[in-house]
Amino acid sequence: MAAAVAMAPGTLGSLHAGGVRLVAACNAWLCQGLRLPGSLAGRRVGPAIWAQSWVPVAGGPAPRRGYSSEVKTEDELRVRHLEDENRGIVVLGINRAYGKNSLSKNLIKMLSKAVDALKSDKKVRTIIIRSEVPGIFCAGADLKERAKMSSSEVGPFVSKIRAVINDIANLPVPTIAAIDGLALGGGLELALACDIRVAASSAKMGLVETKLAIIPGGGGTQRLPRAIGMSLAKELIFSARVLDGQEAKAVGLISHVLEQNQEGDAAYRKALDLAREFLPQTIPTKDRLEGLLAFKEKRPPRYKGE
Repeated sequence: MAAAVAMAPGTLGSLHAGGVRLVAACNAWLCQGLRLPGSLAGRRVGPAIWAQSWVPVAGGPAPRRGYSSEVKTEDELRVRHLEDENRGIVVLGINRAYGKNSLSKNLIKMLSKAVDALKSDKKVRTIIIRSEVPGIFCAGADLKERAKMSSSEVGPFVSKIRAVINDIANLPVPTIAAIDGLALGGGLELALACDIRVAASSAKMGLVETKLAIIPGGGGTQRLPRAIGMSLAKELIFSARVLDGQEAKAVGLISHVLEQNQEGDAAYRKALDLAREFLPQTIPTKDRLEGLLAFKEKRPPRYKGE
């Protein structure tokens, strides 16, 4: 593994030369169907997973959301500070449907800005990272954009992705990844940076970079072994194997797995339940003092989120 990591700069630098080929391979792999090895052999994740809830089905309900072919760049990441009983919970919603929530320069810039603001906000208790696009969490780096980069641009771009993911890992409050769809490559690395991961059973996740002759560049070679052990992490990375929610739960990659609901947000709802459970356990200064006083007076604490 150390040797593979050491190869990363040269590998990334050579990506531009084969950019068109890699993009074509990735698009064919994702859009024509992904064949899964092992216990999933023979099953495919085809175009339907991308189209879920986008196209109305005859005789069925209208789609929940409508997506145009383009989304304003300022809408690619939606930051919501929840209120009332959810006060203190912040939701980062990735919203790049036309790019399968892939990590573009703009999205990374927005994530970096949001994380910088949140890490110094004393009112934030828990952060949830989710997708607002049905059937997808994050498809990894935007290879179409990367193929247009010069070789000198690729390295700094990958370094920026890694830096933002590290910043998420270092946030001073609990973080939860709600995986309601595909989380591949950098998408899974983003989820691995969170303290807790929950997923729908229909979700698919894996570090698949070796299929494109590269290795995970956003910290996955370090965080995946910490989550599931060195030997199994190597196996999954070397094989580029993709796991569904049940398999991910069995190996310890995620904490909770749920059957997907009709709305397609089962993992997010579980993440929200967990975040609510965390709220009274966090200790900003005034609430810490109130908790200690309530314990001394043998009464329930009256937290104000301050």
